[in-house]
Formats: sequence, structure tokens, C-alpha cells
Amino acid sequence: MYWTLELASKLEDAPWPATKEELIDYAIRSGAPLEVIENLNEIEDDGEICESIEDIWPDYPSKEDFFFNEDEY
Repeated sequence: MYWTLELASKLEDAPWPATKEELIDYAIRSGAPLEVIENLNEIEDDGEICESIEDIWPDYPSKEDFFFNEDEY
């Protein structure tokens, strides 16, 4: 399983919190790339609900990681 910013961004509008099956269903309905669906299938299904993308990919960068100052524009 591997994640990139592009792949993870396909789940930004997912209906959080969600189960693994709900995320897979969302990815299929939204036309996400096959790699997103394969990555979601590889997640261990322990029945827990994912609160956000960080539960799936702990290294997902936040807005603070980009050092973009919105006040300048």
C-alpha cells in the first residue's frame, strides 16, 4: 500500500467519519483511481471507524506543513 498526495486528495471530500466499506464505496462512486480502491482494500478491517485521512495515512500533510501565508495574497 502506498499513498501520494494526489491519491489521498481523492478522499478529502469523503463522508468522514466512515468505515472501510463506506470509503471504498465512496471511492468507487466518485471515480477515484484504482490505486485508491486497492489501498483502501489493503487496510486492516477491524470494524473501527476512520475519523479522517490521517487514520489511513498518518503522514498526510496538513495545511501548516506547506508554509503558505494566506495573508500575503
